[in-house]
Amino acid sequence: MGATPNPVVAGIDLNHANLQGTLVKELSLLTDISLLHLNTNRFSGSVPETFKDLTSLLELDLSNNQFSGSFPSVTLDIPNLIYLDLRFNKFSGPIPENLFIGRLDAIFLNNNEFDGELPQSLGNSQASVINLANNKFSGDIPFSFGFMSGSKLKEILFLNNQLTGCIPEGVGIFTDIQVLDVSFNTLMGHLPDTISCLQDMEVLNLGHNKLSGVLPDLVCSLKSLMNLTVAYNFFSGFSQECSKLFYRNVGFDFSLNCIPGKYMQRPQPECSVIPGGGLNCLRIPAARPLVCGAVSIGSENVTSSGSP
Repeated sequence: MGATPNPVVAGIDLNHANLQGTLVKELSLLTDISLLHLNTNRFSGSVPETFKDLTSLLELDLSNNQFSGSFPSVTLDIPNLIYLDLRFNKFSGPIPENLFIGRLDAIFLNNNEFDGELPQSLGNSQASVINLANNKFSGDIPFSFGFMSGSKLKEILFLNNQLTGCIPEGVGIFTDIQVLDVSFNTLMGHLPDTISCLQDMEVLNLGHNKLSGVLPDLVCSLKSLMNLTVAYNFFSGFSQECSKLFYRNVGFDFSLNCIPGKYMQRPQPECSVIPGGGLNCLRIPAARPLVCGAVSIGSENVTSSGSP
């Protein structure tokens, strides 16, 4: 008889196991594991530098623990990792530029204490899901956000941070996106015309910002829309197409804006001065038809495939 092959550990799933303490560096000796799921325990401390030796690891889930300190950059040295879940911990500080440069398909950083500006490398991400919600990120949404070459982005959540400025014009390149949530920030200005390109959009949450202008047909005519929230902004009106949302059984919350003749709006004194009224958001004229998946800026034309 031949020798019995050594057993191989292909994955570890210890979710909800009531474990505590720190992660031991010897976990990296399990070089054949493809998934390591440790969510909903009481692990603390940091991620061992030896994790870079987990060359077969595809999924790392450390969510809902008590990890702390700066972003665990060693996770970005795991060569084949495609799923990274760090949500509901106590990580803090800025996130690294190279987070969005690798091959990660799912990035969950929500409900930590990350801060600082979002890196311009966001425009390089190949992820289909990015969740940055409930942190302390500040500054503008990176201009590069609208120029993700070959993007397959389906969901991105910026909600409940301290982001300012405009929604980037290049958002129209995400023709496959289904969920966009920028609520509970301090975004200002008008909505970009290119938002009409997001025909697969199901959930669009713009609530609790300082956006202004008339909510246009371009938004309310999105054919896949299931829920549109624009509450707690400074919109001054909405189009006839927006009125039809109720007949399409689309959830539509426009409360606490500045829309004359509508119920549950801001008091008039609050509407007399529009926040960010002088903000110069780049706007591409809404020529018809809009070329969706491609955005022209000056003499440049950027497409979703990155071709000129």
